[in-house]
Amino acid sequence: MRITLIAAFLLLSALAPADIPHKAPPLRRPSDLFVQPQSTHKGTWYFSAKGHAIFCYGPTMIIAAPNGGMMRVATFCRGDNTIVPLRD
Repeated sequence: MRITLIAAFLLLSALAPADIPHKAPPLRRPSDLFVQPQSTHKGTWYFSAKGHAIFCYGPTMIIAAPNGGMMRVATFCRGDNTIVPLRD
């Protein structure tokens, strides 16, 4: 009788941890040594001729204006703007 109770106790105590689900650690992806992390684009805010601020990555240049004069422009600006005239 006692042996049966001890055997039942040992069996139940051995099966109790088996019911608890273990949370597996998330799998880590191997990082590629040749891929460089994305860096933030370094640029400058400029005041456009239309009166709004614009963020551009390229240098400023002086180009010929349509009226025959010269105008200062910022290059490679955020959005679809390649060249934006600047307010002097």
